[in-house]
Amino acid sequence: MSDSIQLQIHHVSIIVSDTSKALAFYSGILGLKTCERPNLPFPGAWLQLGEHQIHLLEVPNPDRNKNRPEHGGLDRHTVLLVNDLDAVQQQLEQQDIFYTLSKSGRRALFCRDPDGNAVELIQDLSVIN
Repeated sequence: MSDSIQLQIHHVSIIVSDTSKALAFYSGILGLKTCERPNLPFPGAWLQLGEHQIHLLEVPNPDRNKNRPEHGGLDRHTVLLVNDLDAVQQQLEQQDIFYTLSKSGRRALFCRDPDGNAVELIQDLSVIN
């Protein structure tokens, strides 16, 4: 790739089977806010994540999430920085959402959304005093 080309992530799309259940996880538990979404021919939602977005797509899933490893770090996953990992753990426990701690030694955990998509949550060390 040319040295003059600069790449950044704009958004990540995640396939979900039920937008409202996915929003209960991504907005209700993780606290992401929805943002404007064009009128598309399928259900879904767009979530703002700083300067970036997560797009929830309610479309047929070509990968049924079968035989996925229990630990999300051994699967493809979306990674989010959080300012308070302890609070996230508490939220997950209150909702009976299974998670595993990172095997790397980082302050991080892995869980799955209602559709089995793996999500890694890493403590953002820049926000610790």
